[in-house]
Amino acid sequence: QVQLVESGGGLVQAGGSLRLSCAASGRTFSTYTIGWFRQAPGKEREFVAAFTWSAGSTYYADSVKGRFIISRDNAKRTVFLQMNSLKPEDTAVYYCAAQPRAYNGSPWSGYDYWGQGTQVTVSS
Repeated sequence: QVQLVESGGGLVQAGGSLRLSCAASGRTFSTYTIGWFRQAPGKEREFVAAFTWSAGSTYYADSVKGRFIISRDNAKRTVFLQMNSLKPEDTAVYYCAAQPRAYNGSPWSGYDYWGQGTQVTVSS
């Protein structure tokens, strides 16, 4: 079993920054992909970024490329999402998710484990 706990959400003005954290426990993650997804009210859950633990490869949605950075602290088994130049359209609940396989571009339904989510609100 895998447990994921997100933190770091909050309210920020447009143009500001936030860093989300996803603390993972319960398994070794050498074969896992850790992803960040977000869901705004009335919208589908969408992919934001992903990190393949073993290779350290990173993947981003076009909407956040160049503004968000996904990284990890191996010792703390924590994955971060640094969000810069935030826009009001980035407002959503952000979820951390894990799947026990290499990144394959799967949507949210392809991930096996989920955190509880953390709210990010960007004011204009």
